[in-house]
Amino acid sequence: MADGLRERYEVLDPTDEAPPLEKKLASAVPDLQGKVIGFLDISKPKGDIFLRRLEELLTERYRVKAVMHRRKPTYTAPAPPSLREELASRCDVIIEALAD
Repeated sequence: MADGLRERYEVLDPTDEAPPLEKKLASAVPDLQGKVIGFLDISKPKGDIFLRRLEELLTERYRVKAVMHRRKPTYTAPAPPSLREELASRCDVIIEALAD
């Protein structure tokens, strides 16, 4: 404090004031037989290991038509629109994985 004056500080609130978005859950797929399953690896360590194992388990149990693996460039950002569009247009089911 210089000359007996008090310094003013602005305190910022880090919480988001926007109301949370309401999201509708995707409907369950009753059967995976004949379906194309997309696996989206979000680029966290060991996510690829988890997805490969999940692929093994699902293909052993169900007769899936095909499996597509894609990977985000980084886990710190959303998947690019082109990647999301590709998965949405080519897959019946999409499974996103994160691991560590």
